[in-house]
Amino acid sequence: MAQNGRNGTPAYKRIRGVIWKRIETGQLKPGDVVDSERELARIHQVSLMTARHALTSLEREGIVERRRGAGTFVAPPKIHFNKLMSYTEPMASRGLVACSRLLCIKLIDREPEIAARLALPPNSQLVKVERLRQAANEPFALEACYLSAEEFGGLVSAGLGRNSLFATLEHDYGIELAHADEEVDATAADARTAELCAVPRGTPLLRIRQVIYSTKGKATIYVLGFYRSDRHTLLIRRFRSSVSPQLS
Repeated sequence: MAQNGRNGTPAYKRIRGVIWKRIETGQLKPGDVVDSERELARIHQVSLMTARHALTSLEREGIVERRRGAGTFVAPPKIHFNKLMSYTEPMASRGLVACSRLLCIKLIDREPEIAARLALPPNSQLVKVERLRQAANEPFALEACYLSAEEFGGLVSAGLGRNSLFATLEHDYGIELAHADEEVDATAADARTAELCAVPRGTPLLRIRQVIYSTKGKATIYVLGFYRSDRHTLLIRRFRSSVSPQLS
């Protein structure tokens, strides 16, 4: 039977909340050891089963990692790329404060391959927005977004500051984003990317190339991102149609 606190909250939830608060406030950082089941049971005066339930709940959400024979540790925050969201949204869902360092926002020329991905003429001028993504005071990714300068040149003078690019496009330009086509592969960090992402040169990174479309079906943003593979999980949900095609 579940043990409850004075206010009726199950004891395992109370313990879970205490641990989560320590992580949220930075008292516990990724890689730090979390109290064992036995220690939690003693500190909170609950059964081992209740303490185990609290840790299992945190593990299920990816907040802690339990390593056989070693103990329980604060897990590195991970982002799941199964939904088209701005950077701030998945971070907020994990209770993390997202931070982006704007590296540049400028007009560029002579990028025919990127222009082609946006269905623009080869000599089109583009807006480039490059940002270093961070959470829990650690770099997560280096992302560059490209847009048509003819349509979105005002971004350069207005700047983004701490605002989401998705939100800015929606509020200032009336653009609603619908879906993205993505290419995902692995690559090695070059010198600049390694320095910005705080990893050794040559470290494996996830490279994700996205063409993000508006609800009108127009290619609006091309994103080239390099993501620390130890900080991201790629989660893909696949559906099978109710009627399977015949196999020949």
